[in-house]
This record gives sequence, structure tokens and C-alpha cells, in this order.
Amino acid sequence: MDLRIGVVGYGNRGSVAREAHRPGAGSVVVALCDLSERSRDEFREAFPDATVTGSLGELLALDLDAVMVLTPDDQHAAVVIPALEAGVAAFCEKPLAISIDDCDRILEAARRTGSRLYVGHNMRHMPVITLMRGLIREGRIGEVKAVWCRHFVGNGGDYYFKDWHADRSKSVGLLLQKGAHDLDVIHWLAGGYSSRVQAIGSLSVYGAIDDRRDRAGERMQDWFSLDNWPPTALDGLNPVMDVEDISQVNMVLDNGVLASYQQCHFAPDYWRNYTVIGTEGRIENFGDDAGSQVGLWNRRHGSAAPADETFVVSEGIGGHGGADSLMISEFLEFVRSGAEAQTSPVAARNAVATGVVATVSLRGDGSTLPVPALDAGLVEYFAAGQPTR
Repeated sequence: MDLRIGVVGYGNRGSVAREAHRPGAGSVVVALCDLSERSRDEFREAFPDATVTGSLGELLALDLDAVMVLTPDDQHAAVVIPALEAGVAAFCEKPLAISIDDCDRILEAARRTGSRLYVGHNMRHMPVITLMRGLIREGRIGEVKAVWCRHFVGNGGDYYFKDWHADRSKSVGLLLQKGAHDLDVIHWLAGGYSSRVQAIGSLSVYGAIDDRRDRAGERMQDWFSLDNWPPTALDGLNPVMDVEDISQVNMVLDNGVLASYQQCHFAPDYWRNYTVIGTEGRIENFGDDAGSQVGLWNRRHGSAAPADETFVVSEGIGGHGGADSLMISEFLEFVRSGAEAQTSPVAARNAVATGVVATVSLRGDGSTLPVPALDAGLVEYFAAGQPTR
């Protein structure tokens, strides 16, 4: 019998709701709660047989098996916690929340109710990341000692500086909002969580642009264009813009691994470059989509040299290199049977905690600050696979 799925928020990530609609093959989207008339109309067009509700309470009364929370980040906790308390499994788009306290409240609600919680860190299913993690787990570079990530966010002005993402009251900052993916991947590849962080950053380019516009009712696809270049020529930026467009953070992980993450929103190209160095070699990706290459160096070289081995990133079907489809399949099986998941609510919380504390460091004097650890009981509960009561 198909799982009955409700959706809260049908905006830019509505694509994952469409991915979850598999009538006769295990799941069906049956309802939406969204205050936007545009979103409601688009949902009705995609799901003509589904119900559009006027409130979260009305949605949760529809005998659902799961709810997909695809709202802006600052609204996650206010939706996920009531869903869990209603006995409904919850899919929460990343980041889990925009504060450490809200993350911990969500995890506590999942433990208290026994309702299943899944966080949408789709990069754990991206072929480039699973390829690199596979090489690490095979011992091809020995014991991991360092992870470096450079994130060139091409068209960052269009993606993040023309709507709510640019307002720190709604996103905290892009080290959290955009960086949550990469911080989670860094932790996953390194096998540990950040215990201390130090960061610097600034609003270097977009802050000098005076052309601002209220884009209420618009979506990113309404204004996005590769022709919006150079970054200094952008117009119609968000009226409130108080997040950084370039930043970098250094991390000391609880297992001794050292890591760094750099993020630039006015780069001409758009990709992530990961370097992982171990006691017996290193790996590095060149491009992060299908057909890109991952190089492995595990012999001594006197200077720059071609990789000793090269691996090609496989092609997936669907969004984010096929990661969205794989993530949704995993989520649905997790709801249905409690099957083990690649993603982790604890890891999602720790990515948020790292991003939040790094932002505090960045906006202070750049001091090294401790990242608060999660309650040991919650760690144990989720490590056990969220056992139902």
C-alpha cells in the first residue's frame, strides 16, 4: 500500500515532493499546506487529485504516513516538531534548523514521540561524494588527517542575495545555509564532528550594490540567468542584505582531523573542490558532476604530478546528479521499515552547530570557539536507528 505523503512548502524544493510521488510504486503525495497562492496553484497543477489545506493542523489530521517540510529554513522547527508530535514521520530539508537549540528540540521531539526523523542532506548520495568516501573506506589513502573544501558558488548573487537567504534573521548566514551541505560532507569524509572552529568573512561585493527590490511572490528561477555577469552589475538585490558573500572556516574535529571550508559567492564557476589527505595518500575531485574526475595520489612525487589513479564520476538520473532520487527512495524505505539511512539527524545537527558557531566567530574577532556537543542520550538514540516505541 502506498505511503500517504503531505507537503509543507512547495517552493524551490518542490522538486523533491514530485520525486516522492510514486503512485502504485510505494508512495503518493496527497496534501499540501502553503500560504502562497502561487505555490498552491503550482501544486494543484502537479497533483490534481491532492488536497490543499489552510493550516498545518488540517494537514496533520489527514491520516498521513509522512510529512515533507520544504519551507524556508527559519520555519523548520515550527513544522517538524508538531508533525513528530502528531505521530507522523518527518522529512526535513537541510539545514535542520537555524539555531542549535531548535535542532536539539527537534531531535528531542523525535526521541520523545518515537516518530521517525529524516534530514535531506542529499549530498551524501551525490556520486562524486560517494566515490570519494568509498576510496577512503577502502583504505586507499590510509587514515584521514585533513579535509579541505573550496566552494566556488557561481551566480551566488542570483542564488542567495535576491531573497530571504540574504537576511540573517531568516538564514543566520551562508556558512550555515549554504555551507550545511559541505560541513556535513567534511564530517562524513573525516569520520568526526567539529569540536572547535574559527572563521573570517565579509560582504565584499554585493554590499556595494544599491539597487534593491522587494521580490515577494517571485522565485529564484524568475530572475536567474547566466548572463547576470559580472557580479558588480547585478540589480534587484534583497532589501535586507546582511550576510557574507565570502567566508572561510577552520575546524578541529573530535577525532583530531583538521579541516577547512572556503565559500565564495561571486566566483565565475560553480563547483566544489574537495581534497582529503591521509597517512598514505590523498584524493581530490576536479568537477563534481557526471564525467568529472577524482584523482588519487599514493606514491612519492618530486613535484606536481598526474594522479596515480583516476576515477570518473558516474552519471545519475534526476536532480543533483541523481542524489535527490536516491535520497527520496532512502527516505521512503526508512519510513516504511526503519531501514538504515546514509543521512543522520545527529550529523545534520552537528553541521548546523558548526555553521552557527563559525558565524559567531566570523562576526566577532575571529576567535576559536567550542562547538557544543549534543546530549549523549540523543546521540545514543539515533545511533540505535530511532527505535520505535
